[in-house]
Amino acid sequence: SATLSQDGASAARAAPSDKVLASPAVRRRAGELGVDLRALHDSDAPRRLSHADLDRFLAEQQPKQGLAAASVRPTREIKVIGLRRKIAEQMQEAKRRIPHFSYVEECDVTELEALRRHLNATKSPDRPKLTVLPFLLRALVRALDKFPQINATFDDEAGVVTQHSPVHAGVATQTPAGLIVPVVRDAHALDVWTLAHEIARLAEAARAGKSSRGELSGSTITVTSLGPLGGIATTPVINRPEVAIIGPNKIVERPVVRDGVIVVRKVMNLSSSFDHRVVDGYDAAAFIQDLRGLLEHPATIFM
Repeated sequence: SATLSQDGASAARAAPSDKVLASPAVRRRAGELGVDLRALHDSDAPRRLSHADLDRFLAEQQPKQGLAAASVRPTREIKVIGLRRKIAEQMQEAKRRIPHFSYVEECDVTELEALRRHLNATKSPDRPKLTVLPFLLRALVRALDKFPQINATFDDEAGVVTQHSPVHAGVATQTPAGLIVPVVRDAHALDVWTLAHEIARLAEAARAGKSSRGELSGSTITVTSLGPLGGIATTPVINRPEVAIIGPNKIVERPVVRDGVIVVRKVMNLSSSFDHRVVDGYDAAAFIQDLRGLLEHPATIFM
């Protein structure tokens, strides 16, 4: 009993000085890495543990832990400034001020892909390679003829919705500085070849940081695509002050029932978001169904 009493007294004396001092962020990171902060604690000279202490501990453990420890990167703090900050503020304002609602529809693009491959195989060398985007923009222009309330911008401070006659299509583009939206002006007046050339030109300028102010402003509706990384469905954020954004997802082959027979078709989902203050759910659904019909029967895009 004397031994137990002595051990208990020792524990009581050690308890106050053994308390580990660390911020919630350091505790959370240590937990994610499976590190017990008591292993870093010096009871003789207690102090608040930092990320640097955690980094030193991990470096010291590297010979013991081998490749697992070698894969741990030091913590970095990156200041959000310049264009990246403006993008962040724009996204924050869009989510804060716009009541988004999303709509996703499946689209059979087998015929569209066949047409695209044929045009690419027979095009002249001076013409650009066609992706899905030029066809999508052409179909978008046609569908917007019936839904002018979607090719619009909303000044929510003045309470004014402006329905635009020309279609100035923003095309969200990933760049080293973040997501930028160059604008294909007067998309309604361009054919698929000119659209393809303009999309490629604007994307190249945006990635090189050479876009003019005019090329990055004035869009009336935006298309955002992650290409082969497009996933099954997305909920794109509206490019304020616009009221709609369209996000085509990746094209995949799926078994589809047609006339009672299972066949393999190329299918792509159309993900979209709308400003519910301006666009009613019924109109949004009808618009996407029109867009789907044009893409599934690509000849109608050019009629």
